[in-house]
Amino acid sequence: MSRYRSTASRRKIRRLGYLAGILASTLPAVAEAATVASPLCPRESVSFNPGNGEDIVVPPGFRVSVFASGLNFPTGIAFLLKGESKEFEVFVLESGHGLPSRCNDQTAFGAGDFDPANPFTPDILVFNRAGMKIRGPLGKPSVFGGFQPAGPAVDIGFENGFRGGRLFATDSNQSLRTTGNNNSSRIVTVNPISGQVQPFITGLPTGDHPSEQLAFKDGWIYWSQGSTTNSGVVGRDNGGGANQPDIPCQDIVLSKNVFDSGGGIKTSGYSPFGVQRPGATVRAFESALHRGVCDGAILRARLNAGNPAATIEPFS
Repeated sequence: MSRYRSTASRRKIRRLGYLAGILASTLPAVAEAATVASPLCPRESVSFNPGNGEDIVVPPGFRVSVFASGLNFPTGIAFLLKGESKEFEVFVLESGHGLPSRCNDQTAFGAGDFDPANPFTPDILVFNRAGMKIRGPLGKPSVFGGFQPAGPAVDIGFENGFRGGRLFATDSNQSLRTTGNNNSSRIVTVNPISGQVQPFITGLPTGDHPSEQLAFKDGWIYWSQGSTTNSGVVGRDNGGGANQPDIPCQDIVLSKNVFDSGGGIKTSGYSPFGVQRPGATVRAFESALHRGVCDGAILRARLNAGNPAATIEPFS
C-alpha cells in the first residue's frame, strides 16, 4: 500500500502512541517462536515469531507490548470510549488479503469468498482494554453483504474520534491478484454491534492502490485516494492492462512521449492501456464516476449530505 500520511493521519498515529502507554499496563502472554505450515501451502512452512515489539523505538517513558496477536493482516484501528468510565473498546480492521502469493488467495481457502472462517477476506474484531476479543468478526463478506471479498480494506475510524458516532471504513474489490473490478473502492459505514455494512460512497478508483486512510474534521470526511498505477501509465503489470488509468485533479497536458506497456504496446500517461494521445489535454476528473474524484490525492466529502458523492472535492 502507499505510505504517505496526511497531517490528520500523523495526529492519529500520535494519539495511538499515547494509548499504547495505557495498553501496556495489561500484558497478554507473548506467543512463542514456532515453525508454522500454511494449510494452503504445506511445503512452505515459515518461522512465526511475533515477539514483543522490542525492536520498536519509542520516547522515554513508553514501552511496547503485545496487545493482540495472530491477526490476519491488520491495517486499521479505532478506539471507542465507554461513557465517562476509563473503559474502552478497540476495533481492529483485518485486511485479510496481504501480499499476493498462492498462499494468500481468498478463493482457495475453504468455501472461498463467503466462507465465514476465511482469513483472507476482510473483517473487524473488537477487543476490550485487556486485549480480549469481545465481538467479531464483523462485516465478513457474505452473499448478503459485508466487506468486498477481494479487498483490501485499509482503514476504519469513528466520525467523532474516541466519542464514537458512525464507524467508517474503506474497502475495495481489486487486490493485487484480482483484475477487472475497476472503480470498486468504497467508503462504508459499519454497525459496531451487528457488523452490518452500508455503502456511503461507492465507485471510487482502485488498482495498484485503492481508497485508503480516513480522517474527520468540521463535518467533512477526508480520505487518501491511492494512485491506480505506480507510474502514471497502465502496463501489463496493472491487471494485464485491464486496470483503469490514473485520474488527474486538474487539467494536464501530456508530453509527446508514449511508453512501452509490455509486448510492444505503447500507451500514453493518464490513458487506458494501448491508447496513444501524445500532447493531448486530459481534463480534470476524466474517467471518474463522480466529479471531484481524482487519485494520488487527499479527497473529502460532506459527512451529513444527502448525497455525499455529489460533494466530493480534492483537498490536496
